[in-house]
Amino acid sequence: MTQIDHPLSHTFPKRIRKAVRREGADRLLLYNLLAFAGSVSVTRLFLQMTGYPQLSINELHIAHVLWGGLLLYIATLVPILYANRWALTFSSIVSGIGIGLFIDEVGKFITQANDYFYPPAAPIIYSLFLVTVFLYNRIRKHEVRDLRTELYRVLDGLEEVLDHDLSEKEKKKLTEQLNIVTGQSASPDVIRLANALKEFAESESLILVPEPPTFWDRAMQKLQEIERRLIGSNRFRVLLSGGILAMAMWSLNYPLMTLYQIYQSREFEKVLIQLIQNRLVRSPLTLGWFEVRLVLELIVGLLLLVAAVFIYMRKNRQALPLANFGLLLSLTTVDLLRFYFDQFSTIVVAIIQLGLLLMLNYYRSRYT
Repeated sequence: MTQIDHPLSHTFPKRIRKAVRREGADRLLLYNLLAFAGSVSVTRLFLQMTGYPQLSINELHIAHVLWGGLLLYIATLVPILYANRWALTFSSIVSGIGIGLFIDEVGKFITQANDYFYPPAAPIIYSLFLVTVFLYNRIRKHEVRDLRTELYRVLDGLEEVLDHDLSEKEKKKLTEQLNIVTGQSASPDVIRLANALKEFAESESLILVPEPPTFWDRAMQKLQEIERRLIGSNRFRVLLSGGILAMAMWSLNYPLMTLYQIYQSREFEKVLIQLIQNRLVRSPLTLGWFEVRLVLELIVGLLLLVAAVFIYMRKNRQALPLANFGLLLSLTTVDLLRFYFDQFSTIVVAIIQLGLLLMLNYYRSRYT
């Protein structure tokens, strides 16, 4: 008697559940970061300039955390409903604005008195921003290039064909990705799919459109032209050295002034009373953090001072690591303490430090 195999008795390949990183995830996360930082900064600036108004009706008070929640909900719905790439860009920007409006009121969530001005709120917000920056940096540097990831991205890239928006550059990229897939060991079905897609991508009848430069491309090109024409290597070096020197002087100013006041007991007593009245020093622990801030600011100031002199003297081998370490230490550690004691005025300082770090990286890649 002939045995008939039941369809379910066959052995099937194990289903793969491993996550695949989306192409362009670093760009989308950058949009989210910028929207997050801009949302918090603009909200705090607007409230301070307008005297912290309240949108209220009788007993109701509509806090901006609610608008943040609404934007987060919209940002969640759009990529669920629509498959277009613009939906992801929209979601990344709107969710960044939403999380900024939401986290800006963190002081109310962690205090029984619903204290919006609770001093630890500022470093908590900055800590969340730093964590997202580290995530962005990791995603940007660690690119995954395996068969499954490449084929996912190829299928995602075919959206440009459907939208009549495929450029020569994007066509070339599709072909390169398909070459990676067909060059690796895979199941016959996957190879057959990849070959069919490659034949389609290399077809002469495929309609291509010119890829216009984006606003960012035009802006960067304009800046590079200005840099080549008006600045050059020597002026850029002097400009970078001067910027780092100014930041060094600013970092040294507060701890040195405070140390001087310690020797003038009455003056230091005024500083301490002011910190206590502003609820910034509440216990020996917070006083200890204040002392840590002074020490770290001194270290950062000295590092940047030496780095600025070395850059001016063209000793790049010694200068660049010192400047990079000093700026990173300030951005990741010292600014956390500054956000506690100086609150949101530290945003301006952090932006300047970030600008100097970008200038330093540009100088390293272009002139050394």
